[in-house]
Amino acid sequence: MKNGCRSSMSRQGNCWDNAAMESFFSRLKVELVYAANFGSINDAKSGGFEYIEIFYNRVRRHFTLG
Repeated sequence: MKNGCRSSMSRQGNCWDNAAMESFFSRLKVELVYAANFGSINDAKSGGFEYIEIFYNRVRRHFTLG
């Protein structure tokens, strides 16, 4: 690969390899993307930052962490 990067692929047929990220992106789409109407790329970037840093990390309950 040109810049020393490699693709990251899960094992074939193993849905648990990336379960945490699949769950996160599912919540991101339901709680932010489908519920918002962004007027620009900057609005989308700002909304994503706020979702992750303010809501997801600080407010949303993470049951596995108590």
